[in-house]
Amino acid sequence: MRRLRRTLSATATLAVACTMLTGCFEEPSPHDAVRDFLVGWQTEDYDLAAGRADGDQATVRKALSDAKLELDAASFRFKIKNLSMNGDESTAAFRAEVDLGENNPLWEYDGTLPLHLVDGTWKVRWSPSVLHPELKEGQRFAVDIDPKPRQPVVDRTGEALQTDSVVYSAGVYPARLGDQAEEVVARLSEITGYAQDRLLSRIRSSPPDKFVPLVTFGGSLYQKMKPRLDDISEIETQKQDQPVNPDAPRQIVGTVSALTPEYEQKLGGPQRAGDSVGKSGLQQAYQSYLTGSTQTRVITLDLKTGKEVALLKEWPGRQNVSVQTTIDRGIQAAAEQAVADSDTSALVAVDRKTGEIRAVATNGGMHQEKDALAGKYPAGTAFSIVAADALVRAGMDPKQRLDCPQERTVGGARFVAAGQAAGSTTAATFQDNFAKGCVTALASLARRVEADELRKSAEAFGVGQSWRLPLKSFSGSFPKLSSDADKAKAIAGQNVEVSPLGMALVAAAVSSGTWRSPVLVTDPKSPDPSVETAPITQPAPVPVDPRVLAALRPMMRAGAFGTTAQAGKGKVYGVTATAGDQLTWFVGWQGDVALAVLSKNYNASAVAGGFFQALQDPS
Repeated sequence: MRRLRRTLSATATLAVACTMLTGCFEEPSPHDAVRDFLVGWQTEDYDLAAGRADGDQATVRKALSDAKLELDAASFRFKIKNLSMNGDESTAAFRAEVDLGENNPLWEYDGTLPLHLVDGTWKVRWSPSVLHPELKEGQRFAVDIDPKPRQPVVDRTGEALQTDSVVYSAGVYPARLGDQAEEVVARLSEITGYAQDRLLSRIRSSPPDKFVPLVTFGGSLYQKMKPRLDDISEIETQKQDQPVNPDAPRQIVGTVSALTPEYEQKLGGPQRAGDSVGKSGLQQAYQSYLTGSTQTRVITLDLKTGKEVALLKEWPGRQNVSVQTTIDRGIQAAAEQAVADSDTSALVAVDRKTGEIRAVATNGGMHQEKDALAGKYPAGTAFSIVAADALVRAGMDPKQRLDCPQERTVGGARFVAAGQAAGSTTAATFQDNFAKGCVTALASLARRVEADELRKSAEAFGVGQSWRLPLKSFSGSFPKLSSDADKAKAIAGQNVEVSPLGMALVAAAVSSGTWRSPVLVTDPKSPDPSVETAPITQPAPVPVDPRVLAALRPMMRAGAFGTTAQAGKGKVYGVTATAGDQLTWFVGWQGDVALAVLSKNYNASAVAGGFFQALQDPS
């Protein structure tokens, strides 16, 4: 009996204690409930989130899932701001960050989670306002967008360097789909390869009475797909004109693709049908400027009427702009005509006073960006222009006599003269051998100049300098010179690598009296930061020594006189050079246009002559 009384007494005491604590096994804090709900929502573990709400589990799961579809959101992220308790009631304040996708803004808003104890467990008191304070029963989210058409890449006068192409956007009016949306997107996904959930999300996120483009096709692909698209009666097709067909210089301007499943996956984030993607050239480097950002409104809609109820957030979007290049259509046309007559050539023309690129043309498998701007080629005797800078500063007289034997060895390095420059019996001047490109005569000058002076001249003419363009480019490379043989090879351009662009800048420096870094785009000032390109840099201009100019200009006039580069009216200045057995250079200028031509198995000076002739006779 004594043991029984003790047991009854202990039970009564425990009962009183449980009453005072409002349940012996209740959670001490709502923090875990808040964490589980927001983590489940953020990671799309909707079972976890719904388990922490007091509403019908299926209803909560569907509401959270629908919110992502209705916003066409790439992701949700949440931060708990504060948590307060008042007995068995609690309120958590949170910050939401909704990623509305690539080329769209980040939507941030503050929300609250009301919580209360349910059988000793903290639960979120469910209502649509949990998703957003202004969302009410019978309403849903929607995103209303107003995309801007792609802007063109233009020449220096503002004329577009593309022509329009017709594209076809297949889409729907959500209000007309009824309960057929999932079936329609399933069929469209099978045809196009787009993910069903992405297509469905675009439909669900849009105002019901607005046309929603889902997939965009070029002309040929559309004609191929048209019979299958026509079988889906709910799909409508609208035509659009977009400036996507590049004019010359095509590889510099670059190509554009309508959005494809592959590009959508590569770019990440929800894109929109009709969006265009730069695949190469300036179209890629300036993608975000050319497309701008879409005007976007996050709204709530009445589920019964489909009418807008409230505006939750609005972004005007960043205005897209044209990309202004330095290309001159007339000069570009002359360059295209000149290289067309050769087998394999690259030509770069620049303004001699500014370094602005006026034309880039290639033929025979050479690429305008990879070869003309960024190619790494032996300079050959064209580098004698730069070497002459060091030699003249060291006291070399252009009238000094030099032999041009068939062969010569300098410091153990063997040099062989080729063509008309070889084997002269009468000693010619330095200027004569420079004009003829006699490698044996030029190599013999290695002992006349210090290695450091050759390096300084190379740097002064931009070789190896840190200038960059929005596209791939190569400023050149100059080796370490540790012997007379190395110096001789440098003077002959045998151990120096350059690009046609770099050599065009060398010609411009001699013509204008100042070396300047190249310019291809004048506006915007920098390329798309999301594109992996080196930052644009422009070193300070470097004046050429007046003594060097006084010597070099007559030498380069002699180099062009009587060659195929001298075509039509006006004086042409330059040198014709060899670089190995197959490559030839012409580096020079006429008027305000400086250029470099690199040809394979062809006379580069003839290409230059055709270019200068075409400039004088545009017809």
